Amino acid sequence: MSDSRQHIMPVYNPPAEAFERGEGVRLFTQDGREYLDFVAGIAVSALGHAHPAMVEALQTQAAKIWHTSNMFRVPAAEELAAKMCRDTFADRVFFTNSGTEAVECAIKTARKFHWAKGDEERFEIITFSGAFHGRSLGAINAGGNPNYLKGFGPPLPGFCQVAFGDMAALENAMSDKTAAVFIEPVQGEGGVRAVPEEDLTAIRKLCDEHGALLIYDEVQCGMGRTGKLFAHEWAEDAQPDIMCVAKGVGGGFPFGACLTTEETGIVMQPGSHGSTYGGNPLAMAVGNVVWDIISDETFLAEVRRVAGTVSQGLKSLADTHPGKVVGVTGKGLLTGLQLKALPKPVQNNCRDKGLLVGVAGNNVLRLAPPLIIQDSDVREAVGIIDAALGEWTPET
Repeated sequence: MSDSRQHIMPVYNPPAEAFERGEGVRLFTQDGREYLDFVAGIAVSALGHAHPAMVEALQTQAAKIWHTSNMFRVPAAEELAAKMCRDTFADRVFFTNSGTEAVECAIKTARKFHWAKGDEERFEIITFSGAFHGRSLGAINAGGNPNYLKGFGPPLPGFCQVAFGDMAALENAMSDKTAAVFIEPVQGEGGVRAVPEEDLTAIRKLCDEHGALLIYDEVQCGMGRTGKLFAHEWAEDAQPDIMCVAKGVGGGFPFGACLTTEETGIVMQPGSHGSTYGGNPLAMAVGNVVWDIISDETFLAEVRRVAGTVSQGLKSLADTHPGKVVGVTGKGLLTGLQLKALPKPVQNNCRDKGLLVGVAGNNVLRLAPPLIIQDSDVREAVGIIDAALGEWTPET
């Protein structure tokens, strides 16, 4: 019998497990094995698996209408956009199918903003080492990772990168060509690193002083993951002009959005941008339910509380395994352990023991569980990681 996987383009290297169903924070394979999910589809399944309200919303909408395109109004999209603007800095929303598409919209909007003001030379986007903004050509050039750029032609002009956390380098890089500063308030793929809150405030001030826009990529760190609706809200006076969101906003249904202020977004007039599936009725039905649940302050308060439990558990692991763990990194429920060697063996051992965790840059064992985890789930996960670390001998 041939292996059906041979027909999938080999850009991924998944393990053998194939999951058949999910329930809450658990996943189950075809042969019935149970796993505690602390990956959540890479910070996507914010409300866990098969959440009843999401299932009902999708099933109800699926029996009505799936698609009309943006040639016609989608009332649920208008409803969700209004909620997003009510609860955030934004005045305008463009719905996409993914985070990468939200990033593309953000880059285009920033450049179009300055062009519309007659400043055509302002097209440069400043980003940071360790950044990950998606896999399109524009996104990989924004991210600047040489491994992702290799083989896809010469670097695109208009992107400048500075060292993560180097505020002096950022200020030196800004010029009369700077259209925007583009940053993840908490880096995901780059090692689960949180930008200090005071730096976000300072970046906002720098952008104002230089006439540049501030773009946040909150695709991974947003939508309640840090205990605030969006991660930048922990900082004072640090609101963006543009923000990219996805992943958790759909809770597992694929969609994203680019949010802007009125002044910034108004430059995107008919013909400037588009998306055939963006804001489709199915995505919007689910999105409204997810937004209503996660934006509730009682829900966010519980995320903050359980994140404290996770933090305590990870710090105990760092204390127990000082020869193997450098420290705890991240923020809220986008967190992890920085290890002293490549974390892949620990990740594999955790999976063998029934716990799904991720990895990220700088030797980080990454945790991004559903936001609905309980203290008992945390204790179970910490116990499994403890055992996996105990059995691990780092390669020197």
